[in-house]
Amino acid sequence: MKKKENVKTIFLIVFSFVMGGIIMFALLKWTPLVSEVLGTSGETMVTRNDTQVYEKNSLAAAVDKIYNAVAMVSAYQEDTLTSTGSAFVYKTDNKYGYLLTNYHVVDGADKVVLTMSDDTETEATVLGGDEYLDLAVLRVDKSNVSMVANIGTSEDMKLGDTVFTVGTPMGEEYRGTVTSGILSGKDRMVSVSVSNSSSSDWIMRVLQFDASINPGNSGGPLLNANGEVIGICSLKLVDDEIEGMGFAIPIEYAMNHIESLENGEEIDWPVLGVSMINANDTTALYRNGINVDRNITEGVVVVQAEKGSGAYDAGLTTGDVITKIDGKDVEDSAYLRYELYQHQAGDTIKITYIRNNKEHTVNVKLGSSK
Repeated sequence: MKKKENVKTIFLIVFSFVMGGIIMFALLKWTPLVSEVLGTSGETMVTRNDTQVYEKNSLAAAVDKIYNAVAMVSAYQEDTLTSTGSAFVYKTDNKYGYLLTNYHVVDGADKVVLTMSDDTETEATVLGGDEYLDLAVLRVDKSNVSMVANIGTSEDMKLGDTVFTVGTPMGEEYRGTVTSGILSGKDRMVSVSVSNSSSSDWIMRVLQFDASINPGNSGGPLLNANGEVIGICSLKLVDDEIEGMGFAIPIEYAMNHIESLENGEEIDWPVLGVSMINANDTTALYRNGINVDRNITEGVVVVQAEKGSGAYDAGLTTGDVITKIDGKDVEDSAYLRYELYQHQAGDTIKITYIRNNKEHTVNVKLGSSK
């Protein structure tokens, strides 16, 4: 008799555990009792055909934090549409909303029109911009702004972290497109051209990501999984063999110059005071009557040092080949500008150069572009 009672007790215990598990599973799956717990794990509830589905790792909540802060940019010259891009509101004051975009999106425009997320169109004022930064600040009446973006930091991002974009690829039809991917690289050095130049004029230190971007995404935000802006989409490698390589200007770099751009001030770039040709540009060297040792394939050749400049005062002259700035290699004029622009006007830098096949060093005080 006692044995039967023991068996009955064990059965009840097992039955209780099983039923308790079933009830708990049902509560977790079909009741809102644990919605707060699900929210903390990054899951989003989506209603599909009257069925509530919890989607793990959705970016929907992050998109909601930025979507209405993004606008389509249409740039016109004499009432002719010349380019489209994207912009985002980064701040407001008592009267205006302020947006960031790329300089190349609005370069040369005599009219810039923004299409906001609610389809409102408004003309924007270009407060300032810089082609080397590839950044421009736009201003609109505050009444047109319904959301301001949250500014984050790219410095804390790690390779493989989730990123996404909101922008206007391929024009009006696809306005407000969201794409996602991962952070593929940091501190990438990418050569770019300015003023429609066919050569590489400038090196940008950028973030690389694999979220899909297309013409029209330029100027739009690159965001982390919290919906915070970590970069400004700026350029893309375009080639039949290249896919999934987008680049963004780190947001910290943009914000470091934002006050000057808002005030319409010309960026005070440091000036070396020389006209120059890349050492490997044999055609240009020949046209200028300059001979360089054929073994020298990297560096920048001085064509002329401007009188009164730091380079002139330091003794640099025609035919000198600049190979380093402060010990850092100068491959060509783009790299020279990059290293130069890490300094301020008035700074003194060390230039390494080759003259008559001998290496020399000299200190040069930088002038101002203003």
